[in-house]
Amino acid sequence: MSLSELSYLSTVSAAVVFLFATMMHAAEWATATVRRQSAARGRQLAAATAGAKGAEVTGVTDSAGARPSSEAVEVAEEKSSGWGRMGLGLSVVGTGLIFAGLITRGMVAERLPLANMFEFTSMAMGMIAVAYLVANLKFGMTFLGLPVTLLETIGLGAAVTWFYVDIVPLIPALQSAWFNFHISAAAICAAAFNLAAIVSILYLVRRHHDNRVAAGTAHRNYLDKLPSTQALDRIAYWCLAFAFPLWTFTITAGAIWAQYAWGRFWGWDPKETWSLVTWVIYACYLHARLTAGWRTIVPAVIAIIGAISFWFNFVGINLLVSGLHSYAM
Repeated sequence: MSLSELSYLSTVSAAVVFLFATMMHAAEWATATVRRQSAARGRQLAAATAGAKGAEVTGVTDSAGARPSSEAVEVAEEKSSGWGRMGLGLSVVGTGLIFAGLITRGMVAERLPLANMFEFTSMAMGMIAVAYLVANLKFGMTFLGLPVTLLETIGLGAAVTWFYVDIVPLIPALQSAWFNFHISAAAICAAAFNLAAIVSILYLVRRHHDNRVAAGTAHRNYLDKLPSTQALDRIAYWCLAFAFPLWTFTITAGAIWAQYAWGRFWGWDPKETWSLVTWVIYACYLHARLTAGWRTIVPAVIAIIGAISFWFNFVGINLLVSGLHSYAM
């Protein structure tokens, strides 16, 4: 097996591994939801029994014969955590496979593997996976497991199914040190933009859930395991406060690169234009986030729109519009 074939196989394997990781995290959410509902029923039954008879709440069983004891809850909690640990372990393996694929492809190409849609998508998914693992292992953000592994499965699946191209030498326009700076910074931005969008989606879900619980139209469930809306808002802000200056650098590096490659800093090429549109969207996010009275759903919605704009700039512009960046397909 050649290194080129090994590179492709590693990326395909990473997609499969993240698919199984998604299943593990889905089981984690499902079992935790059942556990919380069982515990809630147990508390209600214990309170009713204590009020009617003054009896001990320990050992009470419901009409179905279920014993909502603390021991049973702990067993269910351990099962849920077990699914989560398996999902995390698979995510570590999947991340290693992504970078194994990128490294072997770079060895064959004798350059950084960032020259086309397949390579950039793989690198972006790798950066997102690394950011997730750091957030999970260092800061305890286990709630990111399901959405991140699902994103990895979709992104890597698209890369190996639709975006794959054979390894070819760089065209003259790409043969510059600014190629490395510009694309590497964009890949790091992809991680921050996507994590911010995921957290913003969870913010909207948690906000809606809290409102329904307060109105009495919903019960407590696994969504209560998510951080508070205030914490989710702060996490999204930290991601984008880090990414916005880096995206500014990405555009600036691209402009300098364009001067060397095409003799002008800015030419309103479709990808250049949409990069600026994405920059404006995130500038609006920071404005909305820092403006009194707007720190509700508005910043979260803008963060999600920004991530959509980022991927449209990368995928949609490449596939739908011809321009000077069409070589990146």
